[in-house]
Amino acid sequence: MKTISLAKSLLRSLRLPPRLFLTTIVAGASLACLSPSVWAEGAAAPENGSEITVTGEVLDLVCYIDHNATGADHSDCAQRCIKSGLPVGIKDANGTVYLLVGEHKPANEELAQHAAQTITVTGKYVTRDGIKLLENIDIVKN
Repeated sequence: MKTISLAKSLLRSLRLPPRLFLTTIVAGASLACLSPSVWAEGAAAPENGSEITVTGEVLDLVCYIDHNATGADHSDCAQRCIKSGLPVGIKDANGTVYLLVGEHKPANEELAQHAAQTITVTGKYVTRDGIKLLENIDIVKN
């Protein structure tokens, strides 16, 4: 019972619509369940706090986790979802998925135009409990 009232309090304080709140919680929990990535043979996983560069497809993480939506056929939907504030990520060629954020704020506005496209980003790599994050991201201009 305390959990429900805590969730309601959090929902009111964040001023998020209930559906967006629930979707964000589900996406975060789903990211925690992603399997560990496979790093290039002989390469060690990056250290927490290190700057890394990742090339991959920009994903709307809710549709990707919910029903594996990727690619050009999902571009319009992904763009709408990212613009609406849902979590955004990038999936590299090895299948590793990273949550993408700016400097302690969403990077959705900047990333929405790249939905379902392959881009390169740099950022500070952090992982905790299976979730991989790139923060303070910059899109590399090709």
